[in-house]
Order: sequence, then structure tokens, then C-alpha cells
Amino acid sequence: MLPRLDLPESDVIVIGSGPNGLAAAIVLAQAGCSVTVIERSTQIGGGAKSAELTVPGFLHDVCSAVHPMAAGSPFFCTLPLADYGLRWIHSPVPLAHPLDDGSAVLLKRSLHGTAEELGPDGEAYRHLLAPILNGWDALLPNLLAPIRIPKNPLPMVAFGIQALRSARGLASHVFRQERARALFAGMAAHSMLPLEKSPSAAFGLVLALAGHSVGWPIAQGGSQQLSNALANYLQSLGGRVVTGMTVNSLDQLPVARAILADITPRQLLKMTGDRLPRAYRKKLEEYRYGPGAFKIDYALKQPIPWKSPDCSQAATVHLGGSLDEMCDSERGPWQGRVSEHPFVLLSQPTLFDSTRAPAGRHVAWVYCHVPNGYSSDVTEQIERQIERFAPGFREIVLKRSVLAPRALEQQNPNLVGGDINGGAADLRQLFLRPTFRTYATPLKGLYLCSASTPPGGGVHGMCGYAAAKLALRQLF
Repeated sequence: MLPRLDLPESDVIVIGSGPNGLAAAIVLAQAGCSVTVIERSTQIGGGAKSAELTVPGFLHDVCSAVHPMAAGSPFFCTLPLADYGLRWIHSPVPLAHPLDDGSAVLLKRSLHGTAEELGPDGEAYRHLLAPILNGWDALLPNLLAPIRIPKNPLPMVAFGIQALRSARGLASHVFRQERARALFAGMAAHSMLPLEKSPSAAFGLVLALAGHSVGWPIAQGGSQQLSNALANYLQSLGGRVVTGMTVNSLDQLPVARAILADITPRQLLKMTGDRLPRAYRKKLEEYRYGPGAFKIDYALKQPIPWKSPDCSQAATVHLGGSLDEMCDSERGPWQGRVSEHPFVLLSQPTLFDSTRAPAGRHVAWVYCHVPNGYSSDVTEQIERQIERFAPGFREIVLKRSVLAPRALEQQNPNLVGGDINGGAADLRQLFLRPTFRTYATPLKGLYLCSASTPPGGGVHGMCGYAAAKLALRQLF
């Protein structure tokens, strides 16, 4: 039998200090519960933390880097996180997508400004997004919540008509030229789904709308600052955070009224042993994880030498070329392969946040999608894709840190096979994940609150928020 963990008595124990675990802990502490958060690492944050991965003095985001969903989170927006050190930095434009002709198409904060970027497709872009953007404040809380009938269903209907399409189908039908199609496809590719599959269009719409409403900001000083602000606010409410403590079994935990686990089904199966009913265990065993991420962090001598100067206006750059290329790239991981021209997501935070590197130096954060658990090195493919749009990039690299899917999982067990979304986000698993019970389990007082529950991946805290609200209704 594993030894009991030395923990203070608490009404609630939260396993995991990622954004969802901290959000759950805050909701329960706000309700007057005593709360203890347990983190296996010596550093809090889960998917939102920063570290010197390459050279001392160069600060890199270990997983998440750019935060449109955190900035717009219906829960995080209610918290006084600025009082606890969080500062959002907005680049002049949220996103740049360079093309082979040397130009770049930009997602701007203004819907009108973005439409102007798209030339003949500008009016179609406005027609697609304006009706949804007008109801965005009412729509977003429903999108980032478990399935329910909204008080005002019209914004959800307007969104759903387009969102349940495939990204390729929507882009090909709505837009006539490659600039608009490429811009939309790059945003939809965050779904990690084949772009011919539903609901990949939903991800493109959400990220475009987030760009127009709240932007795609970075946290000054790195993503760690979001986690630190959440933890510091929790502690101001009387909550505790214990680091460097691994929970291998629920038997190790002291008695508590509720346990909320910011973990995926695979870890839950290990922690619960034979406590769970066979039918529920089988459902968890069948839960499907999506493609992995192959991530590289760079310490750089100077800014990236983009062909298009417009790319230097954006903290986020999508390197995917055309719609057809991105469709091939995002189909590949589901077929067990990696494209020779992978869709690469790149962040260049030090253009706008000088706190992350020595004066005159820079960092870059990049990844592409690969098959789950992929073991081959795709550094060459990634760097060829960067060089395609920024010739001479390799010449400015001081040092690189490579995190393949298994390395990502070793660093954070929630990233199963490198899956940063907590599970495949196809229609089967988008709404009722990991099972129809969503946050609840057959064990009284035990709840899941990770990205493996609705609304899924992303740094928004809404999985933890909804799980904690359910626990309050059922137990307190």
C-alpha cells in the first residue's frame, strides 16, 4: 500500500495546478471551502508555465504561449488577476500568415481592417463573422460551457450553422481567393483535426472572433505569470498550493468532501484502481487522444528575418502556405505521417516583451502536429518551413530545445502522446467528454476538471469552473 500523503485537512483537494485546477480551486474557495491544490512538479502551472529551456536568461513558455481564450475567459475576467501581477501585452496585430509571394495576410483587431486585408473576399468575411461578433459576449459563455439551452439561442444558432462545417468546406465555399482561405485554415488547424472534418470550422471561427473581441495577447514575463496570479489569488482566499507531491492513488489522500482532478482519463484510471465500475472504466479506456505536438524553443541572436515585414507586427505567426498544404499537413497525423511541409505555429514574444531575453536577443516558440506519440525528429521539416518564409533563420539560432511528444508527456503527464488538447476534439468527443457524465464520476465526491471535459483544450479555466460549480451543487 502506498503511504498517505502529508496534507492538511481540507474540504476539497484539487489534483493538478494547471489553469483548470486553479480555476476549480478558486471557485470552491470563493464559496467558503477550505482547499488544497496538489502539484506533482515543483513548479505550478501545468500547461501554462515558463522556464529557461535553452540558455540562462532566455525565458520560454513550456506549453501554451498566446492567450486569446484566457483574455476572454468568462471566469478569469471576473478575477482581480491584474492585482496579482498579470499584465496582458497585445502585439499590433494578433496574427500574421505569410504567403509564398512574399506578402502576409493579417488578422487585425478590427473586423473591418481584416476584411480590407482580404480584398475581394472582404465582404464575405464580414458577412460570415459580423452576425456572430455582434452577439459574441452572450455567445462565448455558452460555447465554453457544458451542453445547455442558452437563454438567448439566436447567437448560438448563427454560430452553429457555420461551426458544424469542416474548415475546408467553409473556406472553399465562402472565400474565392487563397489569402482568406489560408488565414481561416490556419486558425482552424488549432483544432488538430483533419480540416475536411467537422467541427474544425468551429475552431477557426472562435479564434477569429476572439481576435476581433479581445485579441491574442501574451502574458508579460511569460505564461507562468497567469498561473502565478491565479495561485496568488487563491492563496488570498485561504487556499493552499503544495508542490513536489505526486498522487499515485486516491488511497494516499486524506478524507475530503470533494476531490477534483485536473488530469486525463488515463491518469484517473491509474489513480482509482478497481474503485470505478467496469462499464465506466471501459468508457475511459476507449477515450481517444488526438495528434501530438513536436515543439522547439529557440534562443536567437536577433529578430526573425521575415520576407514580409508585416510578420514582425504579430506575436503569432502561422506558417502553412495554402489551404491545400494545410489540409495535407493536418490530415497526416491521423494517417501516421508528417507532411514534408508541416503547418507550423510560431510565437515571437520578445518583439513585444523585452523581459524574456537579454537586451537585443530574442526567443521563438514553435510546434507542429505529428501522430500521437511520434518518435521521429521533425526539426528539419519545421526549420525548412520557417526558412521558407524567413530565409537565414538558422543563422541566427544560438540554441534550440526540442520537446518531442514523449518528452512533453514526461514533463506533463496530461499531454498524453503529446496531445495538448486533452483528447481528440471531434464531434464524438467535443461535447460529452470523456463520457456522458462529463465532470462527474460514479464515485461520490470525485470529479474531473481537466481539458478532457467540456469545453476542452485551451487556457480558459472553464473546465475547472464548471466542475467546481457542479461539485458545489451536489455536495455543499
